[in-house]
Amino acid sequence: MLSASVEEIILDYACYGAKTGVPLLLIMGLATQRTAWPMAWIDALVARGFFVVTFDNRDIGLSTRLNHLGTPKLTGVVLRRFIGIGASPPYTLSDMAADTLALLDLLEIKSAHVLGVSMGGMIAQRLALANPERVLSLTLIMTSSGYPLLPPPDKSVRKIFSAKPASGMSDRDAAVEYLLRLFDEIGSPGYQIAPELRRARALEQVNRSMAGKGADRQLAAILADGTRWRLLSKLTMPVQILHGVADKMVPIAHGKDLARRIPGARLEIIPGLGHDLPEGLAGLIADRMADIAGLK
Repeated sequence: MLSASVEEIILDYACYGAKTGVPLLLIMGLATQRTAWPMAWIDALVARGFFVVTFDNRDIGLSTRLNHLGTPKLTGVVLRRFIGIGASPPYTLSDMAADTLALLDLLEIKSAHVLGVSMGGMIAQRLALANPERVLSLTLIMTSSGYPLLPPPDKSVRKIFSAKPASGMSDRDAAVEYLLRLFDEIGSPGYQIAPELRRARALEQVNRSMAGKGADRQLAAILADGTRWRLLSKLTMPVQILHGVADKMVPIAHGKDLARRIPGARLEIIPGLGHDLPEGLAGLIADRMADIAGLK
């Protein structure tokens, strides 16, 4: 475990490959730890010549928890955003993007290729908008512009969200069962994972660190970010967007919307992909990253 201090935030991070490789920053999604990146993906990226950096976002995993900020009332955040008076989450996606920038500074990385999934893709957009000179290319997987009229998660996914343990997932058995229900619902039908492996991954996440209320604070940051979609036309670095046809968490309309808003963005729609990170996509992801980075 390595850690980086970002003002009052300590980020847990890990690096893979030779420091002389091409820098690639991976930004993870909502309430998900850096250890959820499949090693098959990381190994394939390192083999293509990348120096890969992963980290736990603030409020998850082994990075700083901000429990002193309390638990936001998500309905209030949504209401304030839609009536136009400005939402006030405990922190913003721009704050989380600043965390990633400070990590690059710590590692003395002047600029990097950036790959973000789900919420991580939203943080990546904020990073690229605020500091375009630090982002060599942007790869956005199963993520969104935040445009308010895009379709919400599937009803079946929202039902699981609303049924999460009242304890805030403090009970380990309840946490594992919750994750298994969620994995089963949002997983990729074209990239099936054996039940025992799915359970092992859920156990790994829970044993390493419980999600707690950090998930609610991260979600509040997503819900409050109501202007990002208006700014995406300013992006000028190479951008590629990958989205699954079977994504129940962030429907395919979000990927198509992103491609329309970002000049020159390349959209690739992946059959059979849901809202997870199948090991079977390691080769494709490594190839796409090598292409955008100009690696042979």
